[in-house]
Amino acid sequence: MATAPSVSYSMTVRLEVPAGGTAVSQLTTVVESSGGSVTGLDVTASGHERLRIDVTIAASSTAHADQIVGKLREIEGVTLGKVSDRTFLMHLGGKIEMSSKHPIRNRDDLSMVYTPGVARVCTQIAEHPEDARRLTIKRNSVAVVTDGSAVLGLGNIGPKAALPVMEGKAALFKRFAGIDAWPLCLDTQDSDMIVEIVKAIAPGFAGINLEDISAPRCFEIEARLREALDIPVFHDDQHGTAIVVLASLFNALRVVDKRIEDVRVVMSGAGAAGTAILKLLLAAGVKHAVVADIHGVVHAGRADLVDAGADSPLCWIADNTNPEGVTGTLKQAVVGADVFIGVSAPNVLDAADVAAMAEGAIVFALANPDPEVDPAEARRTAAVVATGRSDFPNQINNVLVFPGVFRGLLDAQSRTVHEEMMLAAARALADVVLVDELNANYIIPSVFNEKVSGAVADAVREAARATGAAAASVTSAAPGE
Repeated sequence: MATAPSVSYSMTVRLEVPAGGTAVSQLTTVVESSGGSVTGLDVTASGHERLRIDVTIAASSTAHADQIVGKLREIEGVTLGKVSDRTFLMHLGGKIEMSSKHPIRNRDDLSMVYTPGVARVCTQIAEHPEDARRLTIKRNSVAVVTDGSAVLGLGNIGPKAALPVMEGKAALFKRFAGIDAWPLCLDTQDSDMIVEIVKAIAPGFAGINLEDISAPRCFEIEARLREALDIPVFHDDQHGTAIVVLASLFNALRVVDKRIEDVRVVMSGAGAAGTAILKLLLAAGVKHAVVADIHGVVHAGRADLVDAGADSPLCWIADNTNPEGVTGTLKQAVVGADVFIGVSAPNVLDAADVAAMAEGAIVFALANPDPEVDPAEARRTAAVVATGRSDFPNQINNVLVFPGVFRGLLDAQSRTVHEEMMLAAARALADVVLVDELNANYIIPSVFNEKVSGAVADAVREAARATGAAAASVTSAAPGE
């Protein structure tokens, strides 16, 4: 599937060209004929004979960007200067920073912010540990923890290479929910050590966001931390994805006028995200679900599951899905299905497979950047199509959920995060799309919709209180107080 030019591969090229002639117009022609897009053209210096121009160009990949630069170099009379990758420039020195809430202008400020005045606050917390939430940054802090074992679609690239993603996550926490998040990239992939490290740093945080930890280790690590800690532990790759998928499904079913308990759902992918989506769908009322992985449909009689332990995630899937005993391949399973949800690999289905689904089919092809089926092909016969990409309608993006979920958890001083909160978050997110706005190309709001984070936070906060997970002292204070 061809990828359109994107700001993710945006660069600014500095060129010197003759002041007269056709060189300037040739720049745009060369870029566009090479498949790129000129998004800006600025004259930064001018003389009688020469112009200096900064051309901002969107490409579709690093190799494509290099190809465009090569073509620009070939234009007669053009001198190529500096080429700046705008994405790399944004990451220079990191994307986040710590700043003080109070100016330290003189000795009085210093003596209250630090010693000797701070000792009184330390003593107060030592005598009343619950005051740590009130008197420190703990009340508004989340640790974003990774071991770098499953980063984006890049795989096991390690903790240093994972840091730009964790910084980005922290920036999104601040932008969309006002939460102070701290990236913690651990130089170990030993599950026992990860659990002990997170337990040891937990006193400084009001929540733990696990990120990009490979399956099946992520299941064990999350479960053990939830058992050990008195603050919520949320694995966004699992639960954030699941909430957005369920919210999208709620609205897609409204578009096609089907009930969640009646539809047959086929999923591709049985990893962390797939398992979490499945569990939330079942909790929301799905009764007919079939899951396929690289070996085909998951069922109790499959050879690789016969000797698997009872704790195997695949065994859990086999025991809780596929009531009709479907076997075979994904392509066979998807025939007649109402809903397809993919969190697996590119191009596992084609247009004919989507055409073989039930009337009013819903297709969520979420592999990124290349989906399980070409969205343009799927849209020929499916009623609703969603992807994880930003260049198609209905982008299913975790940033719609995790800031608001943690805002609600922190405001409720919740000790955990559970299924009822996630269901509430999904319903709230779905309801941001109003009845007169809902259509096949708009089942989920934009990440920049100002209502999203607050709606999700309110729902999670109320669910925490209703289920007794919130601290007893929490009242109806405004968010963030």
